[in-house]
Amino acid sequence: MSGHSKWATTKRHKADIDAKRGKLFSIISKELSIAARENGSDPEFNPRLRTVMSKAKAANMPADNVERAIKKGTGELPGLSYEQLIYEGYAPGGVGIIVEVTTDNKNRSASDIRSTFTKSGGNLAGSGSLSFNFQRQGQFLIDNKKTNEDALIETVLDAGADDIKTESDHFEVLCPINKFDTVSQSLLKAAIEPDSAEIAWIPSTLVPVNDVRIAKKVLCLVETLEDLEDVQQVYANYDIENDME
Repeated sequence: MSGHSKWATTKRHKADIDAKRGKLFSIISKELSIAARENGSDPEFNPRLRTVMSKAKAANMPADNVERAIKKGTGELPGLSYEQLIYEGYAPGGVGIIVEVTTDNKNRSASDIRSTFTKSGGNLAGSGSLSFNFQRQGQFLIDNKKTNEDALIETVLDAGADDIKTESDHFEVLCPINKFDTVSQSLLKAAIEPDSAEIAWIPSTLVPVNDVRIAKKVLCLVETLEDLEDVQQVYANYDIENDME
């Protein structure tokens, strides 16, 4: 498994949707509020909001919840003021981790994340310490039951995608940030609905993890971080064999 498997996380959320529903809805609500605050409540003119609304639909988030989160973002309803923060750190084995946080209390977030790293045998690093090992790119994950490779290539290449990876059960499409909305619209027109669509931190260099004990610690740290209240996304640059998960 090369890098933090967002596909595995996506499938895990879907398989365990009832147990994760509160956390998932909280993540999406914050994303909706921030997207609306930054670029308005009209999804036609706000690509980020349109993407998050699609995510909310896929998660079966009630329409009232979606509307309320958007109105909190635009100020039509009272709500908390969120900050977006990025934390960088190292897991056991020297694996780099980037944690995206959206919070109304950055002291709480910092304490939770620092404690989680420490308890797992890792440590927080200074800002910019390891982000050079990642590239900021648009990422789309698509179940291979929804399309085939030829159709997907034809759909996204002309729209600006610069890499398509074929895995055993899904496709991963990568594109420059400024082409994210164009690729998203191209998929929409082709009736290919991504299971995940986001601006992600994609590892440019991977850290091999060959010790089973270290691998388990790394994966445990990632999952524990994902479950923290304020954490939106977790990205890591590990390279772990599937039979070591």
